Amino acid sequence: MKKKRAKRILEKVYLPKDLKKLSEKELVLLCEDVRNFLIESVAKTGGHFGSNLGVVELTVALHKVFNTPKDSLIWDVGHQSYPHKILTGRKDKLHTIRKKGGLAPFPKREESKYDAFGVGHSSTSISIATGLAIGNKSQKKSRQAVAIIGDGALSGGMAMEALNHAGDARANILVILNDNKMSISPNVGGMSKYLTRLISSPSYTKFRKKGREFLGVIPSLQEFVRKAELYARGMITPGTFFEELGFAYYGPIDGHDVLNLVEVLENLKKIKGPRFLHIITTKGKGYAPAEKDCFSLHAVKPFNLVTGEKIPDNKSKLTFSKVFSDWICDKAQQDKNLHAVTPAMCDGSGLGEFSKKFNSRYHDVGIAEQHAVTFAAGLACAGQKPVVAIYSSFLQRAYDQVIHDVALQNLDVLFAVDRAGIVGADGATHNGSFDLSFSRLIPNLVIMAPSDEEECYNMLEFGYNYSGPVVVRYPRGGVSASYDKKKNKEIKYGKARVVKSGSKIAILSFGTMLGRCENIAEELNATLVDMRFIKPLDEELLKELSKNHKYFITIEDNAIKGGAGGAVNEFFMNNKIEVFVKNLGLPDKFLEHGSRDEVLSDAELSEEGIRKSIEEFVKK
Repeated sequence: MKKKRAKRILEKVYLPKDLKKLSEKELVLLCEDVRNFLIESVAKTGGHFGSNLGVVELTVALHKVFNTPKDSLIWDVGHQSYPHKILTGRKDKLHTIRKKGGLAPFPKREESKYDAFGVGHSSTSISIATGLAIGNKSQKKSRQAVAIIGDGALSGGMAMEALNHAGDARANILVILNDNKMSISPNVGGMSKYLTRLISSPSYTKFRKKGREFLGVIPSLQEFVRKAELYARGMITPGTFFEELGFAYYGPIDGHDVLNLVEVLENLKKIKGPRFLHIITTKGKGYAPAEKDCFSLHAVKPFNLVTGEKIPDNKSKLTFSKVFSDWICDKAQQDKNLHAVTPAMCDGSGLGEFSKKFNSRYHDVGIAEQHAVTFAAGLACAGQKPVVAIYSSFLQRAYDQVIHDVALQNLDVLFAVDRAGIVGADGATHNGSFDLSFSRLIPNLVIMAPSDEEECYNMLEFGYNYSGPVVVRYPRGGVSASYDKKKNKEIKYGKARVVKSGSKIAILSFGTMLGRCENIAEELNATLVDMRFIKPLDEELLKELSKNHKYFITIEDNAIKGGAGGAVNEFFMNNKIEVFVKNLGLPDKFLEHGSRDEVLSDAELSEEGIRKSIEEFVKK
C-alpha cells in the first residue's frame, strides 16, 4: 500500500451522490482510498478479497456516471461488491461483513436500495439486467440496467443463454466483462483505448446509424458492408462473437484507468440497445501478495497486513475437503479409469493436488454445473469412472441432469458433495440446506452422510466401488483433528451403525450431527445410531428398535421438510409402526450468515438446543 495521506477523499464520500462532485484528481485519489480501506478492513475480518481489489476503479466510475439506485448495477456472483458497499452508505459497517447480524457478503435487496438484486451464484447478471430492461421499457421508464460479469462467470451456460436473448430482444442493457485473465483476450494499450473512445463516441455512433439507414435501401450492399465491418472489427478486437449476438462491442480497455472508464461509460450511457464493454483488470490489484497469488487470496481469513500471511486460528486444519483430496489421489493411483470433474471449484473441493498429479484426468469445466454432470455421464458411458466434486448449493443448478442424464440411466457417477448443511459466513446463497430433500426422491440414487473423516474416506471408497450413482455429502470444515485413512470402518450397503445402546429413546443421526448427540445419549440413556445411509434406510434396524423404543429423534443438518427425518416418518407410517417421532433439522426459512456454530445454534441444533428439544418432546 502507498503511504497514507493526511486526509482521505473517502471521508467526503458516503453515498454515490457525493462522488459526483469530485474532480478528476479526486476521483483517482478516491480509488486509492477505497482500495486501502478495503485491504485494511478485510485483513481484520476476512472475506472475499482479490476480486474486490480488481473492481475498485470500475465501481467508482459506475457510481460516478450512472444515477444509482434508479439505474441498476447487477454484480455477477456478488463477491466483487465490497467497493460497491463502501460507496453506498455501508463503509462504516464493512467490519461486520459475513458476521452474524452484519453486512451480507453478497448484494442483498433487503440490505440496501442500491443492491438491485440479491446474488451469490454465478452467471445470472445478464438475465437479471435483461429482465429489468424489458420491464423498464414496458413501464416507459428511462433507466439503465448494467450487468458486471467476470471471474469466469461468462463460462456459465446461463450467461450465454441471456446474451442470446438480450441481443435478439434488443434489450437496453450494458454488459461489462471484468476480464481478470480468466476470460478472453488481454489486449490493452493506447490504440485499444483510442479505438474504444472512438467507437463509443456519439459522433461515431450517429455516423454508423445514419450509414446503415442509407444502406437499408440496398439489401445486398448493406449485408456486404455489415460483414466487412464485423471482419474489420474482429481483426482489431475480439468482439465479433458479441456483435453476431446483437451487441455493440467496445474494448478491451484498461479497467484500472478510472478517468478513461468514466469517459467511455458516459458515451455508452447515451447509446441505446445491447452494449458490451470489455475491460481488463488485475485480480488483487494494489496488494502485492494478492496480485501474486490471486487464487488463494480470492477469499481469505484474517491476515497480516504486511506479509499477507494468514493469522493462525488454532483450530483443526483437517477438513472433509482434505479427506476427499487424500482419497481421490489414492484411488487415482490405483485406478487409471478414475476422472475428476469440477465446475470451477478446484481448490475449494480439494482437487488441487489431484490436478497436479493426474492432470490428464482432471476436468475443470468452468462455471457450468449442468455440463459438469452430463459430461460425467458421458465419461461413464465410455467406461470411465467419473467423480464429480461439487458444492451442495451448486448441485442444485444441475438437478435435472442428475435425474435425467445420470440416475435415469443408472450410470456409475460418484458425487462428492462438499459444503453440505450450514457453510457459515457465506450465508443463505451458499448453505447446502436442501440436498437431502431434493436428492432422496430420485430413483437409483444412493445417498450417504459420514459422521466423521474416517467414515468419509470409507464412504467415498464404497461409493466408488458401487455400481450406480452415489452421493456422499459432507459439510465445510471438519470434526476431528486427525484421522487414519488406513482404518477401515466397514460400510455395508444400507446399514447403519449403533454407537450406543439405551432404552425408550432412539436418536437417529444423519451425518456430522452425531458428535453433538453423544453426551445427550449418555445423559438420557438413549440409543444413539449413526444412520450413515439416507437412501436406502436401514429398515431392519428401525423395525428392531421400534420393539423397545417409544421415542425416535431424527437429526440432520438439512431442511426438516423433505429431509432424512421425513424418510423415517414415511417408513414408520407405511409399516403402521406406532411410535413417536420428532424431526430435528434446519427450519423452513433461509438462514442468515454467521459462524457455523451460531447459525446451528439459532436453528436449535447446538448441543443444548438438541437436549432441550428431546426433553420437551418426551415430556409431552
